[in-house]
Amino acid sequence: MRLPRGRWWLALFCSLGLVFAGPAGAARILVLVHGYLGDSASWLQSGVLPVLAQAGWKRAGNWQSTPSGVRLEPVGLPAGRFAIYTVDLPSTAPLMEQARLLGGMLGAIAQRHPTDTVDLIGHSAGGVVARLALVNYGAGTVTRLVTIAAPHLGTERASEALDATDDSGLLGGIKRWFVKRKVGDDLYRTVQSSRGVLADLAPPAPGNLLYWLNGRQHPDIVYVAVVRGTAYGLPGDQVVPAPSQDLRRVPALNGRASIRVVAGGHELSPQDGLLLSELVSKPADATATGSR
Repeated sequence: MRLPRGRWWLALFCSLGLVFAGPAGAARILVLVHGYLGDSASWLQSGVLPVLAQAGWKRAGNWQSTPSGVRLEPVGLPAGRFAIYTVDLPSTAPLMEQARLLGGMLGAIAQRHPTDTVDLIGHSAGGVVARLALVNYGAGTVTRLVTIAAPHLGTERASEALDATDDSGLLGGIKRWFVKRKVGDDLYRTVQSSRGVLADLAPPAPGNLLYWLNGRQHPDIVYVAVVRGTAYGLPGDQVVPAPSQDLRRVPALNGRASIRVVAGGHELSPQDGLLLSELVSKPADATATGSR
């Protein structure tokens, strides 16, 4: 994949940053967590993985869950000092279930790389899943969490989807027929099967998951939120409002996070690969003072 014109200098900077990242002999690991209705291929199809490869990161494998536990599918040759793992989680399952599986994968990665540091990267709902796994199972070898367009304070889109597919009551059948006609049977069935995770992504309120999570003690690591902003009259993220993406607003973190505001919509893009290359080329404590 060719980098956009004018971006070669940034790839060179990021590649040079890798040379000086961490003590000699220590490896750096990136773990990429997809969002709702995504999978491990999301990082490749969006252009993020090719850009990271340009900066010197090599894909080591993909972690999957099986009835007997987590399993690694190796990809290509050994990745060396700068390795990327992707994961496949059941993205329509409740967040607690996804976090349990991710926790098992992070534990397996720590066993394979006991002296190496991990940067955990989560897009959209994957950012919340990653944070939930850290809270429930501890940081282990994770030293930094980077979330991209993640609904830390929820999204009304989840509440709207729940309401649209609520076919209870006397008029439930009519409502179901009307919504199916508008969005199609396949999408309606997908949303119906996702009601658990959509409830978990609703804005915090007493009794729901985000209210509980945002009040829990978080591990003492570095937290960075990539927040989608607006530019040149473009609307920005129409799925998750920018304030919801800001980890500094999570009560339990009490401002203990930094943000990077970038223009764009909700989906991943090659620009995210460039930004991640820059962020992870720095030691974790160096990004802690990088709020802007």
